[in-house]
Amino acid sequence: MCGYGGYFGPVADAETLLGRMISAIAHRGPDEHGVFVAPEVGLGHARLSIVGLGDGQQPMSDATGDLTIAFNGEIFNYVELREELRAKGRQFRTSSDTEVILHLYEVMGEECLSVLNGDFSFAIWDRRRQRMMLARDRMGVRPLFYTTHGGTLYFASEIKALLQVPGISAELDPVALDQIFTLWAPIPPRTGFRDIYELEPAHLMIAEKGKVSVRPYWQLDYPDRDAPPLFADEQSAAEELRALLTDATRIRMRADVPVGSYLSGGLDSSIVSALAAGMTSQGLRTFSVTFDSVEHDESSFQMEMADALGTHHSAVACRTGDIARAFPEVVRFAERPIIRTAPAPLYQLSGLVRERGLKVVLTGEGADEVFAGYDIFKESRVRRFCGRQPGSRMRPHLFRKLYPYLPGLQQQSAEYLAAFFGAGDVPLDDPLFSHRPRFKNTSATKIFFSADLRGMVKGYDAAEDLASQLPSAFARWHPLHQAQYLESRYLLPGYILSSQGDRMAMAHGIEGRFPFLDHRLVEFATRLPPEMKLKGLVEKHILREATKDLLPVAIRQRTKQPYRAPDSQSFTGVGQLDYVRDAMSETSISDNGLFNAKAVSKLYEKCQSQPVTGFRDNAAFVGILSTQLWLKTFTGTSIRAAEAA
Repeated sequence: MCGYGGYFGPVADAETLLGRMISAIAHRGPDEHGVFVAPEVGLGHARLSIVGLGDGQQPMSDATGDLTIAFNGEIFNYVELREELRAKGRQFRTSSDTEVILHLYEVMGEECLSVLNGDFSFAIWDRRRQRMMLARDRMGVRPLFYTTHGGTLYFASEIKALLQVPGISAELDPVALDQIFTLWAPIPPRTGFRDIYELEPAHLMIAEKGKVSVRPYWQLDYPDRDAPPLFADEQSAAEELRALLTDATRIRMRADVPVGSYLSGGLDSSIVSALAAGMTSQGLRTFSVTFDSVEHDESSFQMEMADALGTHHSAVACRTGDIARAFPEVVRFAERPIIRTAPAPLYQLSGLVRERGLKVVLTGEGADEVFAGYDIFKESRVRRFCGRQPGSRMRPHLFRKLYPYLPGLQQQSAEYLAAFFGAGDVPLDDPLFSHRPRFKNTSATKIFFSADLRGMVKGYDAAEDLASQLPSAFARWHPLHQAQYLESRYLLPGYILSSQGDRMAMAHGIEGRFPFLDHRLVEFATRLPPEMKLKGLVEKHILREATKDLLPVAIRQRTKQPYRAPDSQSFTGVGQLDYVRDAMSETSISDNGLFNAKAVSKLYEKCQSQPVTGFRDNAAFVGILSTQLWLKTFTGTSIRAAEAA
């Protein structure tokens, strides 16, 4: 894991520019820095040394000097690929996975991407062809951003590096903000910054002869809903799943430094930790975050699993005030407004890992998308069930079973439940059927938009924009697979792997590895019949069956509890920090012009005076506060405008 930046085109004072770009993302690679400069080409690299500790320095060139690479991430099957290349007569000068990519590119060109199993983004300068190739991993684990200015292409692992380029400045994209307040994240390639873009997951870019082209090299796909089942035998499917997941974990244990594991107390991280524990002779080190709030805390399950595995366990307590103290840094590293505080405890957790001397951790992220673990999948199934008999008074009671961890929901009437979840309100053939309630509830936060911001996005509908970009085969897929695609293609890379994942881990120089996102396992899971993943209302059924011997009964049978953190209550009450008061003040809100100052003032007073449990107000509070912090951090807008006046 590392960070890099570069350019293709004319620049002034190349080495100074690259130095500034890399300094801006030095947290991603605190071990070593390097630069490569050629006429109208530059690459800079900040290294977090994990594989090939003594000989993996970057940027790295091949023996001829014709190819040079800057690489962020890991190629987990580099050992096998290197042996195949050696058998063909290729000679290696280092023990790093970086050199494997260079050899593969020389042999296969851009088709080398098809054989890489890893989490990566990289830039390869091909001197002979006079072209730059950028690429990003299939599921979007590792970030890559780009922009053009003055006829030059600039690219980097984080936008902070791009903002070091003279003439490139931070400006909030109002359409992206509207998307965040609807979909939780911008629709790629758009980012929160106007005219700065992300290279989408599973895409490559070729820049040559003054032209830039972008295309996908892999696509997430599912069988047609009426296609014959590919796995009629559940036992054989479970056995294949177990073998794939075991191998995905095994190759992600490869490193020249110790590898630990996050342990949330849920099914997915427990499975990964159990597999990893059997692959190390030194004892596995596991890490968790705990909460004072009973509603959010899972420490009892964490300790039960740690004790069962005999791991060396450490936990960081997220206490009252911790989220507020960390939040400005969370926004700075996330580089976008966010509507939940969930990234903040993960920022604390990666800090704990760094304090304990580790650089690499496994996580269970991706299992819910790949094996249908989220409540939204069950909710969609119940909504369809209710929609087929919209007058039923009994069917809406099923919604209570979906959210046992939300006590307020248990007290509501069938009529309220049906209305809240939109049962019968959305046509069953709507491509966004599964996600309409989420998008509707999130969009309600836009009641706090100012008249000016409303004017900027007038006539724009983020959900319809998303729907217009769905693949042509989408309509032929089973409804569960449609819902899985929406989660896996958009929210997973756009929020889970970025704002909660890469950005919070790399803030402390920690590499997260995701066995459930091994593309072999993902492709296998897409072919599974829906009922093997969501059996009735039992989520991740086939995963439970495949791993039932690894876990204590209480963990194995535990219903999914999504990871959450306290929202507005983290910033209000006794001990409130000055920056929160300043950011949410009428003067500051009015000066920045994005939100209705009077409405925000009332929201702020409400959150100050009582615990707020509703999603809209909590999401709006966090979204507004994070937007204010984003403006201050990246555009220099002063939050203390009231004092300046």
